[in-house]
Amino acid sequence: MHLNADFTLRATAHAARMPWMPSPVAGVERKMLDRIGDELARATSIVRYAAASRFSPHVHGGGEEFLVLEGVFQDEDGDYPAGCYVRNPPQSRHAPRSAPGCVIFVKLWQFDPADRTPLRLETNTLAARRARPGVEAQALYRDAREDVRIETWAAGVRIDFAPAGGIELFVLDGGFEEGGEAFARWSWLRLPAGAPLEARAGSEGARVWVKEGHLSRPVAGPAR
Repeated sequence: MHLNADFTLRATAHAARMPWMPSPVAGVERKMLDRIGDELARATSIVRYAAASRFSPHVHGGGEEFLVLEGVFQDEDGDYPAGCYVRNPPQSRHAPRSAPGCVIFVKLWQFDPADRTPLRLETNTLAARRARPGVEAQALYRDAREDVRIETWAAGVRIDFAPAGGIELFVLDGGFEEGGEAFARWSWLRLPAGAPLEARAGSEGARVWVKEGHLSRPVAGPAR
């Protein structure tokens, strides 16, 4: 499967309007935003676990990055309630489950292959700093390849800058307009390297997950 697989193009998806699609695991559904591959894939998705659902233990050969949107995600290392940001690097292993059910925003096979740094953050208590006029940012992760953060945009603020190496945005709350298109909760936007970001926050402002810099040399995903 190839979905939004050309990283030289602007790509969008509005997950709140998309149906849930079944996965091979009972009780686990997903909404695909971008994908290269079949079940073993470079992918960006929203995944929903029904109560008491679980996966068998498995290795993430290309790493896994996720943000818990609703409920509580669980594995053998602990419980991760809504707001938790997790990075499981390449070759990490776990057995995910959720007793109460949960929804996560997840990216697979998009790490630097040499990355071995696990990360667990509770974003609900993470300090924010002023990043630009009308914008506060919570830093999640940064290295030479990418900068991951959550930004809070004030109502009506203009967002106008040139991202270094492309950018992805996923709306957590509120909304914004870009390119004549309205982005609401669970909307996703990807702009290629070299493209400017020119947006305006809505009347309620916006809280947005941001990844910048990683599209200069995007990871293609697992070998077929």
